[in-house]
Amino acid sequence: MNTSERQLIQLIRKGESLDLEFKTCRNQLNRDVYETVCAFLNRHGGTILLGVTDSGDIQGIEPDAVSQIKKDFVTTINNPQKIHPPAYISVNEVTVEGKPVLRVYVPESSQVHRCNGRIYDRNEDGDLDITDHTRQVGDLYQRKQATYSENKIYPFAKLDDLRSDLIDKCRRLAGVWRDDHPWLGMDDMGLLKSAQLYQTDPETGKSGITLAGILLLGNDQLILSAVPHHRTDLILRKVNLDRYDDRDLVRTNLIESYERIIAFVQKHLPDPFFLEGMERISLRDAIFREVASNILIHREYTNAFPAKLIIERGQVRTENSNKPNGFGALDPANFTPFPKNPVIGAFFREIHRADELGSGMRKMMRYGKAYGGADPEMIEGDVFRIIVKVPEFGPVGEVTDEVTGDATPKQVTKSGLSRAHEAHEAHDGAHDEAHEPMSEIEQRILHACLDVPQNTPELLALLGYESRTGNFKKALSRLMDLSCLEMTIPDKPRSKKQKYRLTERGRKVMRAIERGRK
Repeated sequence: MNTSERQLIQLIRKGESLDLEFKTCRNQLNRDVYETVCAFLNRHGGTILLGVTDSGDIQGIEPDAVSQIKKDFVTTINNPQKIHPPAYISVNEVTVEGKPVLRVYVPESSQVHRCNGRIYDRNEDGDLDITDHTRQVGDLYQRKQATYSENKIYPFAKLDDLRSDLIDKCRRLAGVWRDDHPWLGMDDMGLLKSAQLYQTDPETGKSGITLAGILLLGNDQLILSAVPHHRTDLILRKVNLDRYDDRDLVRTNLIESYERIIAFVQKHLPDPFFLEGMERISLRDAIFREVASNILIHREYTNAFPAKLIIERGQVRTENSNKPNGFGALDPANFTPFPKNPVIGAFFREIHRADELGSGMRKMMRYGKAYGGADPEMIEGDVFRIIVKVPEFGPVGEVTDEVTGDATPKQVTKSGLSRAHEAHEAHDGAHDEAHEPMSEIEQRILHACLDVPQNTPELLALLGYESRTGNFKKALSRLMDLSCLEMTIPDKPRSKKQKYRLTERGRKVMRAIERGRK
């Protein structure tokens, strides 16, 4: 029995509670599961276990029905006629005592949700329909607005104050990962409403773009008008300890803020060779993708405390203002994720700039020790802090350059280290153009499009893939994000005639990679 199964059994033994619900669900979804989802969204979030009886008996789900139940749940939960506003919730299949169980984690939402037009809240006894109880509904709206500053409405902010190019970019990024993403068929205002970035205040009746919408998609002037203290300070401090060796003061939208954080990290931190199974992954990027999104998603933007990422010798420290859900160091084994800005977090997940709530933290912990030799630390308080240990490149013969998939640093010979350095140098030529080394699949896509534009089936065939894998989607998304590739029909991203062609920037990157190989 593994650790996660043991923890799940302990959770089941505690019985149903304010944040835990069991549903029998042998071969189809219980009809009232969506009422529980709605109640959890409106209260403090919670976990639903499908395949467990009300008394805590683990019956499991019939194996042949698991896939269809997951599909039905995800489809329905994104249907605004069932849950409004729609919620983005993942379903994980787990095995408990040899039986399949579906675990649904429902985060607390910053919105008030309805199920079939009714408002549900949660107490120890279950799900309560409070639709006709005016005072309880009013209290619910007031609590949401007081807790989540991202929902503050700015009625004088107009669609023209947002960056249409940034909205198009986010629409495209969402579509790269999901061909039928609803944003692809929406105009800009429809996208804002779908992402809960345009709301109506139920007390005043005023409608407008929210603080979350301004931070994510606003032009710089609008952002600094709404949040004049907004900034993320990126600092390299290894030699000049009194001041800094390099600095980037970021005062722009959260999408480009994320990209500048990643670029700063890639500029100043090494990326040792790491194999997980047969696949090479970037430890640095896996860790600091979570760090970057954490700085931006979980910040309290009404607080003037500036966010910081400081690269020091042997470690990276981050600080950002916070509305604490507790105090002290977080224990990953007993950590319950608490969303600080659910709307911003959901938007980041839709464009694949963040993982599902909690999974990013687990990934950071999983790779942290392999990367820097120690587990990352996360300390919650009025200021949220993360400390990640990082390697320093040493002289030949010292080992800081190659690690293996067993998450254990591995000594390498001088010749092995030389090969690793050659690989790094080969990528360094492309670094100035693309901010980080190109993966093998990214290089192969660029090479495939070098002379003739290619459509998706042609690219898959050239790469030897039978279908669009996660790695393929990620590589294609990043190449377009870096402007190395572009669509031949940009106005119709879902066109059957859509192809991808190399840009001039992409050609420069390819030339730099070729120079590095010689």
